Amino acid sequence: MTAHQTSRARGKMVNGFDPSKTDGLAPGTLQRIDRRADLLGPAYRLFYADPVTFTRASGVKMYDADGNDYLDAYNNVVSVGHCHPRVVAAVHEQMQTLCTHTRYLHDGILDFAENLLATYEPEIGHLMLTCTGSEANDLALRMAKYHTGNRGIIVTSEAYHGNSELTSGFSPSMGENSPLGAFVRRVPAPDTYRVDTADMGEWLAGEVARQIHDLKRRGEGLAAFICDSLFSSDGIFAHSEDILAPVAKVVREAGGLMIADEVQSGFGRSGSHMWGYQRHDLVPDIVTMGKPMGNGYPVAGVAMRPEVVADFGHDMRYFNTFGGNTVAVAAAAATLAVIQDEGLAANAETVGGILMDGLKDLAGRHDRIGDVRGAGLYIGVELVGDRETKTPDSRSALAIVNAMRKRRVLISATGFNANVLKIRPPLVFTTADADRFLTELDGALNDTA
Repeated sequence: MTAHQTSRARGKMVNGFDPSKTDGLAPGTLQRIDRRADLLGPAYRLFYADPVTFTRASGVKMYDADGNDYLDAYNNVVSVGHCHPRVVAAVHEQMQTLCTHTRYLHDGILDFAENLLATYEPEIGHLMLTCTGSEANDLALRMAKYHTGNRGIIVTSEAYHGNSELTSGFSPSMGENSPLGAFVRRVPAPDTYRVDTADMGEWLAGEVARQIHDLKRRGEGLAAFICDSLFSSDGIFAHSEDILAPVAKVVREAGGLMIADEVQSGFGRSGSHMWGYQRHDLVPDIVTMGKPMGNGYPVAGVAMRPEVVADFGHDMRYFNTFGGNTVAVAAAAATLAVIQDEGLAANAETVGGILMDGLKDLAGRHDRIGDVRGAGLYIGVELVGDRETKTPDSRSALAIVNAMRKRRVLISATGFNANVLKIRPPLVFTTADADRFLTELDGALNDTA
């Protein structure tokens, strides 16, 4: 392994537990860690230098075995808050009534599809349900390949799109040891902090065009360009809202499809819009959804233009035993209703604005903060060793993530160098929660100075 790869591998563990460093951990924690390793094997990873044992959660708070509360500023899986009573009630009622698949007729999936599709542009006309975001992206690429007859896939440099065989093959953020597919090409992330360009969209479109040319030189065409519109794993880049439309133009001219991965940036997360791609004046060909759809219940989906799925649906069947089952649909329908009824997109915009202002204030007092960026309740704080050179400071990110854990606030880190603090709380985050978060982050920055 090269020095670069070694450094990068260490960076990937910025919010992870190091099993070689267990001094000072409580006996009960050590016992659970050993039991976990014996039973679950070596592939699972834990968060934090001092892993937390959680026993319950509610809203934006999680509680450890001693009853201490932790402010959850990380989990978008529970988009409307942990154990939201409306979602819990819907799942409970449906589970004790009927749990079955989509080969039988039931109105629940039709009502949900109608309500969800109404949040998209008229061009997006069909919905197919899966269990996970990985499955959704896998299905989306299967359709794109079949529709175009091509195999080429273009992603951003540090993208994450899933952990199936296909999706891990176009998820470079999984690290050097996870191989990319032979027909996968990468383009740089639209790094608004470091890339000096007046027109980020045209710049990125040019990068995509170069990779399309490379695919053609090797006798291959483009099936799809897929990206998360907040570029979450690349480091959270949300400043420019003119990025994706120029990219879509060159992708479609090459015969490819534009896929919006909304697993992390959808369901009101960006604040101003229901879907992250809508900030970019774009209507994609396929939209994928995942984690936040069922507020913790495993349900996900793919929405698409009807022409994209026409031949695929005619020539082969799609069936997923648990995708779109009656209980999954109940969870998804209740979650969507809560987002809409409680105005959570507007809340994300309001509280996200408060967080952004507070973080920028902290940047004025802490030199390690090089940049603050994001949209709604998805914010990145980039840590640097020097503001002039913009040198990534992964060590500080590691220290701050763990210092926040000690202060009972949960965050993570992202980006190629894992030096960007990832702030992504449930959409029910309040102004009081934002105040607590900012106070604790200020303390953590001082603690680690």
